[in-house]
Amino acid sequence: MKAILPVAGVGSRLRPQTHTVPKSLVHVAGKPILGHILDSLQPAGVDEVVLVVGYLGEKIVDYVRNTYDLKVQVVEQEERLGLGHAIFLTRDCVEADEPVLIVLGDTIVQADLSSVLSQGITAIGVREVDNPSNFGVVQLEGKRITKLVEKPKEPPTNLAVVGVYYIKNSVLLFQSLGDIIDEDIRMGGEFQLTDGLQRMIDAGEPMEVFGVEDWLDCGNPETLLATNRHLLAANGYTPFTNRQDVIVIPPVYIDSAATLENCLVGPYVSIAAGAEVSNALIRDSIVNEGAYVADILLEHSLVGVKAVVQGRFSRLNIGDSSEIITAEM
Repeated sequence: MKAILPVAGVGSRLRPQTHTVPKSLVHVAGKPILGHILDSLQPAGVDEVVLVVGYLGEKIVDYVRNTYDLKVQVVEQEERLGLGHAIFLTRDCVEADEPVLIVLGDTIVQADLSSVLSQGITAIGVREVDNPSNFGVVQLEGKRITKLVEKPKEPPTNLAVVGVYYIKNSVLLFQSLGDIIDEDIRMGGEFQLTDGLQRMIDAGEPMEVFGVEDWLDCGNPETLLATNRHLLAANGYTPFTNRQDVIVIPPVYIDSAATLENCLVGPYVSIAAGAEVSNALIRDSIVNEGAYVADILLEHSLVGVKAVVQGRFSRLNIGDSSEIITAEM
C-alpha cells in the first residue's frame, strides 16, 4: 500500500517551534508528529510513502529515510495552493490501477486502517464534533456519502472529515482534482481536496465513511500539549532509574540519551535526546533535543531544540537555540 503524506505546511500557529523545524517534525510524546503517523501506517501494510514537501522539506525527507524502512518518493509544492493542489502534484507517483491512502502529516489519527483497506471501497475517516462549522463535513444516505462540504455555515451533520482518505479509484481522483484546478475553483484562495472528492461522488464513485478512535490535533501549543498528555497516558512511560536524586511521576517519556540530576519530572512530560535537566521541577511540558533546563519550576511549556532555560518559575514557549535566564538582582 502506498500512502501520500502532504507535509508542506509551515505551522505558523506553532511558532516559535516551527521557525527552524517543519511542523510535522515537532516533537510530542517522545517522537516527531510524523513518527506517530508513520508508526500507525506500517501495521496496515504501508511500505511506500509519497511526501509532498515545502518549507524545510529536506529535514522531513532525511527523517523518514533515516528512521523507517520505507520506499520514499518526494514531490515539492513550490506554491501553497491548498490540499487539493498538493495531492494533484503526486499524480505521476501513482500507477493507473493503484489505490492510495492519503494521510495529513500534522494530525495524529488512530483507526483500524487494515479493516478499511480490506473493504475495497473509497472511504473517508470521520469523527463526531461539537463545532462542525470549523471542518469539512459529510452528508450521508445510509453508509454512502452524498455530499462533502468545507466549513459550512449550516452543517448537514456533525461528522467532521479528520484527514485520512482511502481512495480506490486514483485515476478519477486526479482527474477530478485536475478539473477543479483547470476551472480555477477555489475556497479561501486554495484548491480543496473536498471539492475533488465531491466531483468523484458526482461521477458515480461509491464513497463511505469510517470512524476513528482518536483524532489528535497538534496545530498550536495548547493542542500539542493536550496530545502529549493523551499519548503519554495511552502508551505508558519510560522508567528513569539512572540516578537516585531523580523522581519521576508517570506518565512521562525520557529519552535514554537525556541527562537528569536533582529533579522531579512529571506527570505528562516528554524529554528528548541530549536534553539536560537539573535542579528542576517539570510537569505538563515538552523539552526538545539538546535543551538545557535548570533551577526552575516549569509547567505547561514548550522548550525548543538547544534552547536554554534557567531561573524562576515559568510557563513559556521558547523556540530553538534561544536563551532565557532569570536571576535575582
